[in-house]
Amino acid sequence: MKTSLKSLFIATTATLVAVASLVAFAASDNQPSVNVPVTKIQFGPTGVKDGKTGELLAGPVYGNLGKGPHGTFIRMPAGFVSPVHNHTGAYWGIVISGVAANGLPGAADVELPAGSYWYQKGGEAHVTKCLAGHECLFFISQDTPFDYVAVPKK
Repeated sequence: MKTSLKSLFIATTATLVAVASLVAFAASDNQPSVNVPVTKIQFGPTGVKDGKTGELLAGPVYGNLGKGPHGTFIRMPAGFVSPVHNHTGAYWGIVISGVAANGLPGAADVELPAGSYWYQKGGEAHVTKCLAGHECLFFISQDTPFDYVAVPKK
């Protein structure tokens, strides 16, 4: 079956609308409406490094990633390959720029270009990569605090 550019655009748009709905649902009705230009997002260190390319940076835009539900932009250096790890809680991710991969250790990479979506089950060991020749930018939404649990090598 041939996939036209138009149907690909429609599928991508539908996915983004669905994820945006999840993000809107996660935000509290008690919060004021906000607009945050990309230039105003404050990125800070996460302590997550791959030992070669640098550190992941996190830019929370709602909630508190250290304490509970949150929506956070993640900057990942070009060529970054995370050590095998898991997170206590599940999260949803959208690739904003670059080409990512997120999957089980040893599995073939599924390229996720800008506009792609993934869901990561909590407690499941996985590897996240930036396959692009430039920095990757993701947006994640999580109902629990963000944690990064290294999985010991066997």
